[in-house]
Amino acid sequence: MKRWLLISLLITYAASAQVSQRDLLLGKRSDERLWWNLQRYELEVNIHPESKSIEGSNRIFFEVLKPNQTTLQIDLQSPMVLDSVIDTKGVKRSFTKNELAHYVTLDSGLKVGEQTAITAYFSGIPKEAENAPWDGGVVWTKDSNGNPFIATANQGIGSSIWWPNKDHSYDEPENGAQITLIVPEGLTAVSNGRLTAQKVENAKSHWTWEVKSPINNYAISFNVANYVSFGETYEGEKGILDLTYYVLPENIEAAKKQFQQVPKMLEAFEYWMGPYPFYQDGFKLVEVPYLGMEHQSAVTYGNGYENGYRGTDLSGTGHGLTFDFIIIHEAGHEWFANSITADDKADLWIQEGFTAYSESLYLDYHQSKKSGVEYVIGTRKRIQNKQPMVGPRGVNYDAPGDIYYKGANILNMLRTMVDDDTKWRSLLRSLSARFYHQVISSKTLEESIAEELDLNLEPFFDQYLRTAHLPRLVFQRAGNRLRFRFEESIENLQMPVKIYLNGHSKWITPTTEWQSIRYTAEENPIVDENFLLQL
Repeated sequence: MKRWLLISLLITYAASAQVSQRDLLLGKRSDERLWWNLQRYELEVNIHPESKSIEGSNRIFFEVLKPNQTTLQIDLQSPMVLDSVIDTKGVKRSFTKNELAHYVTLDSGLKVGEQTAITAYFSGIPKEAENAPWDGGVVWTKDSNGNPFIATANQGIGSSIWWPNKDHSYDEPENGAQITLIVPEGLTAVSNGRLTAQKVENAKSHWTWEVKSPINNYAISFNVANYVSFGETYEGEKGILDLTYYVLPENIEAAKKQFQQVPKMLEAFEYWMGPYPFYQDGFKLVEVPYLGMEHQSAVTYGNGYENGYRGTDLSGTGHGLTFDFIIIHEAGHEWFANSITADDKADLWIQEGFTAYSESLYLDYHQSKKSGVEYVIGTRKRIQNKQPMVGPRGVNYDAPGDIYYKGANILNMLRTMVDDDTKWRSLLRSLSARFYHQVISSKTLEESIAEELDLNLEPFFDQYLRTAHLPRLVFQRAGNRLRFRFEESIENLQMPVKIYLNGHSKWITPTTEWQSIRYTAEENPIVDENFLLQL
């Protein structure tokens, strides 16, 4: 075993041993989950702003993968209550509960390939988010006119905080979802996909939304307010894309100005990463009373209609103030998080690293490569190097913040190693096409990148993803030779590094063994700034 990798893994697994029963139940691919394949959700939710309560049902369609199975796990977290479960014959099914996991007993005799469904009825007062989107839950507040202003944000805590579902990222409903939201008359209720029906009945407004694409659980959301809407169309790589915006009335003029960045975002990201992945479901920005989230085809927005991250530049370079962070970052997740989804919380760097990197791609496209590079390097001050980015699987891993900008800098370093922007763009677009609407592991993604680039990247990814340490590149002078090697790294690390000698660039391939090149000048070597190393 590689020395540094072993140490890192021991630290990681020691941390995983302290995870809660809840996190184990959320993260494990239990037998009660694995025997059935999720096909579709049909969710109906009645929202009561005055009591901060909800009630409803979720019809869960699935396909049988293994014979003779009688116990099915669905998840719903307290204080929400699973009231009952009904099968397709109208028979009420019994269930037992362990924390959030509810084990439903079904009839024996289900055959492999059989498609069936259960309907789960639920009610209660869901956990209220104290600092969304970070702590997770439902945000219940009011707008400046005293109207309800409500939204969900539940990535980390799990979507089962408010509705019953198969709360694990490895399995998405292949045939999408239907979401019906019932709210007091006069309010607008926005969810994912396209609006297919709207009616008023008994002083209640019913809003039905249809998602055609597979969708991860945490992306399914409800947003309720006295919204006004406006829209436009974007002519993209796959034709005409509908863009719809829902905002509070007092912010419509600010929104019309700020949301001009949406077509610019689409233009840049379609160039670099391929077509927007959800043409059939459209694209929405929805104002919410928290910062924002990447809810698929219904990206939520709460950045105050100003550029930067709440008016600040995360890179410290000035470039971060030339775009609205929430529009660019959260919409970037449509490619990495929503279309390409990590199959386990252990691998969330796939979602956040690529999306953080997309911020620099936006700058690259609309300003210059130099601007994009300066931005991503500027974000290094946020890297802590205290915890591996890839963690243990099956435990609802609490990933470190490094999955954002360490991930982005790793990708920028790979781009530098490739040293061919045409090839780099081809790689990003190829990943989008190859893993379109799929859930994948980090290993699968890593192998695909290595295959596409025709490079041995296993040691590279092991170093940067599975240890918390940055390798140290050491130089020594020995007569007319310049010696170099990696220290504080895994034993088999090797990778090309660009250095400058007397102002001239040169590629070297350090390993953990001493190597040397002829060098007689007095000037010390300078490592290209795109490489994330200790020096």
